[in-house]
Formats: sequence, C-alpha cells, structure tokens
Amino acid sequence: MIKRFEISSTKLILFVALYFGLVLNFGFWQFVAAHFEISGWTGYAFWLSLPFFLVVPLYIIFSLLIIPYLAKPLLIILLALSSITNYAMFELGIFIDAEMFRNIIETNTREALDLVNLTSILWFVITGLLPIILLLNTKIIYNSFKTELLRRLKYSLLALLIFLCFLPVSYKEYVSFGRNNREVRKLINTVNYIYAVGKHYKHQTASARHFIILDDKPTISQNTKTDSQKVLILVVGETARAQNFSLYGYDRETTPLLSKQDIISFAETSSCGTATAISLPCMFSVLNRKDFDVDDAKYMQNLMDLIKLSGYNALWLENDDGCKNVCHRITLEDMVATQNPKHCEKDFCRDEVLLEGLEERIAKLKGNTVIVLHTMGSHGPTYYKRYTDDFKKFQPTCDTSDLQKCSKEEIVNTYDNTILYTDFIISSVIDILKKFPQYETGLIYMSDHGESLGENNLYLHGLPYAIAPDEQTKVPFLVWLSPQLKQAAKLDTVCLKKDARLGSYSHDNLFHSILGLLDIQTKVYNPKLDVFQNCEK
Repeated sequence: MIKRFEISSTKLILFVALYFGLVLNFGFWQFVAAHFEISGWTGYAFWLSLPFFLVVPLYIIFSLLIIPYLAKPLLIILLALSSITNYAMFELGIFIDAEMFRNIIETNTREALDLVNLTSILWFVITGLLPIILLLNTKIIYNSFKTELLRRLKYSLLALLIFLCFLPVSYKEYVSFGRNNREVRKLINTVNYIYAVGKHYKHQTASARHFIILDDKPTISQNTKTDSQKVLILVVGETARAQNFSLYGYDRETTPLLSKQDIISFAETSSCGTATAISLPCMFSVLNRKDFDVDDAKYMQNLMDLIKLSGYNALWLENDDGCKNVCHRITLEDMVATQNPKHCEKDFCRDEVLLEGLEERIAKLKGNTVIVLHTMGSHGPTYYKRYTDDFKKFQPTCDTSDLQKCSKEEIVNTYDNTILYTDFIISSVIDILKKFPQYETGLIYMSDHGESLGENNLYLHGLPYAIAPDEQTKVPFLVWLSPQLKQAAKLDTVCLKKDARLGSYSHDNLFHSILGLLDIQTKVYNPKLDVFQNCEK
C-alpha cells in the first residue's frame, strides 16, 4: 500500500493521546458534565485540568507502545475497541468493568447482533474505521533510538509537570469528585477495558487456588467450656481516626458517654491499610501488615472461621459496604436489606439499626457467641448522613457530598458529629451487655482506617500506606470487659490500662488478642501479639 502521509513518531504520540483522551472518551465527559457542579475558581481549574488528567497518562503510555513494527497493529486494535466502547458508554450508559467483560464474552451471536444498528455502525465508521484507514496510509518516521528516547522522556516529563501544576489548586475537587463518583473510573476509555480484562482473568486464575486451612481443629479450653457463657461483641468502625476521639486527648468532647464507661483505650494503634478493602480483611487475617495480600486472604481461613470451628456461635451484622470476604463462611445478616424505616434510607442505614433487637438476640443465645457489628461509622464524604439531628452538636456543618463547597471548619464539625454518634452506639452496646451479669461479656471496638479532613490539603483516605499521614493510619482501639470476664480471664486491669497507655499496637494484634480472650486453642495463636497476655494474673 502506497504511503500518502508521513508523520514523526513524537507527533503521532501526541495526536493519538489527544484523540483517545478527548474524542474516544465522550462517555467520561458526559458523566463529568452531569455530575460536577462548578463552584468558584477552583471548579473552573478542575475543568481546565481534566483534559490533562486523561491525555497526560495516555501520552506516557503511548510513548512506551509506539515503536517500530508494534505501533500500527496495536493502534488498530485499540482504535477499533475504543470506538465500540465509546459508543456503548455514551449511547447506552454502559460502565466497563470485569463483570461487564464477563457479560460480553458470554453474549451469544444473536444478542450481539441486536446491538448492531445504523447509529452504532456510524459511530464505528467515523471514530474507529476512518482513523484506522488514515493510520494505514501513514508512514511513521522514527529517529535514532537515543534521539527517540530523549525526546519522549523530555516531552513526557513536560506533560507530567503541566498536569502537576494543577494539583495544588484542584486536588480537593479531584478527591471529592472521585469519592462521590467511584464509578467514573469505569468510563475512562481504553484503560477501563484493559483493566477489566486483566481483572477478569486474574479472578479466573484465582478461582482455582487451593484454600489454605490454618487449623482444622481449633478448640475451646476446658475452663471456658465449664464456666458461664461468653458473649463478645466486636464493633468494627469505619473511617474513624483516633485524633478526633476525646478519649485520646482531643480537645472536643466527642466521646462523653464512653468516658463514663470503664474503657481501656489502646494508644498509638496503626491500621493495616488506608481503605476498607485492605484493612478489613487484614484485621481478621493471621498475616501481619507487611506480609498481607488481599488476594491471598480470600483463600485462607480467617479469625471468624477459627471462632466458628472452635465451637462458638459466630454472627456478622453488616451495615457498611460488605465484609470483604471475611464473613462468607459464618452467619451474615445485612442491615440494609431490612429497610428498617426508623434508621434506613434506600441504600444505607444509620448504625442505630444494629441496636434494634440486639438485647433480645443476646437473651436468646445458647452457647458462647461472638457478634461482629460492622458499622457505617464516619463513612465519607457524606458525613452528614451518618447521624440523626440529635447529634448535630458541632455547627455549622457540611450537609453535602461536595466537600469542595464546605470550609475546613464545617467538614470537621460534621465529622466530629459522626464520632459523637459512634460514641452513643458503642456505649449503648455496652449498656446492653451490662444487662446480662450471668454471662462473661466484653466489647472490642477497632476502626478499619482513619480519614484526612483537609490537613496538608488532603481529604478522605486511600493514600498509599508509605506516604499516608497519621490521620489515615492512626485508629481507635477500645476495650470494655465485664467484671465476670475479667475474673474468668484472670486479667489485671491496672496492668492492662498501663500497657494500653504506654504501648504501641496495630491491626496485627486483633487476631491473636481475641483468640486469647476467648480461650481458643489453636496452633496459629501468637501470644506475643495478644494485648491481654502480659496482664494475666
């Protein structure tokens, strides 16, 4: 075929990045236009930076991929696929993820042909086929390897620098918009379907993995079997940072009820991760933070498995966004599914729903029992939805999901109200347990991760652990034990409070501390990580 056009590789990289970023991402631009409301000059800066947000990463990627012999075949494939997905997202409102990819490969010929119409053909011809024909009739001019390398490095760094210049101004908008619209990542064309394909086949590979049994015969010690019934409630917090608990020295009274309970608060407790998807399964895993892998954890016994196998009743009451595979082999009750009119609104419930019927549930228990309450806690950015008006103590508040519209004071006030509400929830559970002196009862509260509220211009959570600030990694770790349980476990409370005040702890301690407190004998128990072990009389 005669080449009618010529273009240098560096110009081709730029044109391709612009075309994929701007033209083949109509679905993305449509979504942003519908969901982002410009407020102030930072909003305009956000919009101005968005093209760079898409184009710069694509430019760097294509700088690596556009090389002799590979460039044209690869670009032809990507142009064809991205043209089709561009149409599907813009015209059909489809989001591309691993589940959608599985639907695609399982679609039969008839279903696929049903999607072929004049509009879809025109989309493909104009945005896919014509660029492919143009590419086939274009000769790509390459320089020497050294010249190509230096130019691509120079232009990639320049493009990255331009984008980074927007971040100090628009970071808050990016974080808030991303948290409020997590699905938008599934609309970033080309990247989305490549990621979806990879994730799908990763799941396919993982599904054949062997499940690791840590201990197939954990047992309850004879002392526990013959003593009175044990009932332990583990409250898993969501997005609660220790800095805003008055129990930890915060200058606001955010935990007035817990301050009146006989609480042991463990200082300097670090989370395993900065997001629930990592921290929650890590909390219940025998693996410590440095060795933890979330994919490995799915195929390994966890704390709840051992509790159940030992003979305890194990119940998980879910009021957040799922147990992340931790509760799949024990009894699970979804609070949102109850649609309790007093506490639930469509797709979420306030944590008071966990208190409904809890006393009656405990009264009917037969045998030793562990109940996990997975709370909604301080889940952002819609902090204002996490509590009732009775807990709107700190004002003015940020009553919107768009944090960029609120001042730092309003955001902190709203967040502190969520902690005040959490204080009520935990204290209420303790008061319920106190009604059962015939049992050995206890409560442990630990949050999955913390939250940034504007410190250093950071918001929400999820930063890589290596660079995450303390606000995202320092979490509250609280323990309440009934006199009956303290006596049965032979715990020196004075010693325990001293250790809690002076020691350094993490999510790594939870697994072994609960095993020890429940007198569960298993070969994976590590007494060195049991926070109660040092204070047994």
